[in-house]
Amino acid sequence: MSGLNVVDSSGWLEYLKGSDRADLFAPAAEDQASLIVPIITVYEVYKKFRRERTERDAQEAIGTMMNGKVVNLDLSLAIDAAKLNLPLADSIIYATAQYHQATLWTQDEDFEGLPGVRYFPKV
Repeated sequence: MSGLNVVDSSGWLEYLKGSDRADLFAPAAEDQASLIVPIITVYEVYKKFRRERTERDAQEAIGTMMNGKVVNLDLSLAIDAAKLNLPLADSIIYATAQYHQATLWTQDEDFEGLPGVRYFPKV
């Protein structure tokens, strides 16, 4: 795979849970050298795993995500995200992908039709 990739939180959840949609996100999630991980996806995935599973599961999920390049939220990304007409977390994820000229892999309909997005509609 060429180019950089960002997997949004819903994609990570599918991949890490091994759902029937995990294969859609595997190419991006497993290409560690090209993987950009917005810090807010770490937050969302950790919180969901900790609430629905165990602390250990949450830690293991984050360990997998840390194989990519984790990008913290800084002033520039925050301002870029604030200019987008998306919910908070989605804005940060998309701004991070755009900043790194990465493809965003998602099943979140908020991103459908945006440039640089690889969208997998839920059926």
